[in-house]
Amino acid sequence: MGSADAGETGEERERLEPWLTDASLAVAVTLVISLVIAADSESSPLPGVAWAIGFGALLLLRRRLPLAVLAVTVFGIFAYYALDLPPIGMVLPAVGALYSTAEVRRTSWSVLGAAVLIAVSTFYRFDDLDPRAHLTGYGFVTELALAAAAIALGSVVRLVRETRTQSARIAALTSAEESRAAEARMHAERVRIARDLHDTIGHTLSVASLHTSVAGEAVDPDDRAAALERVRGATSEALRELRRTVRVLREESAGETDPGPASALGLASISSVIEAARAAGLDVTVDLDVDPGQLPRAVDAAAFRIVQESVTNVLRHSGADVARVSAHVRADELIVRIVDNGYGGTVDPEPGAGIRGMRERAGLLGGRLGVGPNDEGFTVTAHLPIDVEEEP
Repeated sequence: MGSADAGETGEERERLEPWLTDASLAVAVTLVISLVIAADSESSPLPGVAWAIGFGALLLLRRRLPLAVLAVTVFGIFAYYALDLPPIGMVLPAVGALYSTAEVRRTSWSVLGAAVLIAVSTFYRFDDLDPRAHLTGYGFVTELALAAAAIALGSVVRLVRETRTQSARIAALTSAEESRAAEARMHAERVRIARDLHDTIGHTLSVASLHTSVAGEAVDPDDRAAALERVRGATSEALRELRRTVRVLREESAGETDPGPASALGLASISSVIEAARAAGLDVTVDLDVDPGQLPRAVDAAAFRIVQESVTNVLRHSGADVARVSAHVRADELIVRIVDNGYGGTVDPEPGAGIRGMRERAGLLGGRLGVGPNDEGFTVTAHLPIDVEEEP
């Protein structure tokens, strides 16, 4: 309720302020002209004051009809002097009209009106045959300075208003752009979380499924117990990953999150993936000719996830019993390759989420991912540039 009242009050103020400004300007012009007329003690000031009120009243229309107000004011000044009323100067009664015309981006008309008034004033000042040669009471410089000041003030007010409007528009556009950028970052974060969940949960549940099958087929109680223990370890890891993700989605503070496992994901911790695959019956050889500590964090994490997803695909889809994982640095890129002897076949033109996720990881770093069959089975090769900028 309070905000609605405040909004209505603000709208009323915006509607009222222009009228107050126009009324104030009209009163000011009327008073100044009246004072000039009152200073001439040779004649009655009443007719001149009536004209002063007329000149001021014209300014109430200055926003809707600025050019008309200027024209009527100029011709009104000529009529004023034609009636032989007390001198008030040529430019003084037109100050408000000149200001108003310049304020609405009609500066050329303001200059034209001022030039006409000054030219007429100068002509009569040098007409020696006219006993009222000095009817304006002001010198040429004074008339010129007064007109220039009125036009300049109107232009400055217009420029200030336009600058404020432009600044408000830029602020609105900036705010909208920041909002879109925030939405894009949120979307990217959701996609990243989805990829991580797919990679980690998919890997651990694939391992759990394999060991469940082993436990179901095992005859030796010890073998069954060992398989079930591996199932328990895999599902526990999946639950830990889910808890970490839930904490991120709830936007907990950095001090309350669990930085351990999440921050350790990289080629240095690839042994957990390899050991799980070996326990599932896959003969995996590893050749890591790279120091993980020298890699950017984003590249190290992407390499780990690509190896993890590739090994998971080998376990779930290829039927392979042998796989090789290698990583080495060549020039300015890290090359990660996973080769198996399974029946990977041809690449689906519409690959699953796993391959899409690996390609996205490589693409986000400016790298590329190649997948396809080979003479032995199936190969996944990732080229990841190592000159990416570290996030703060």
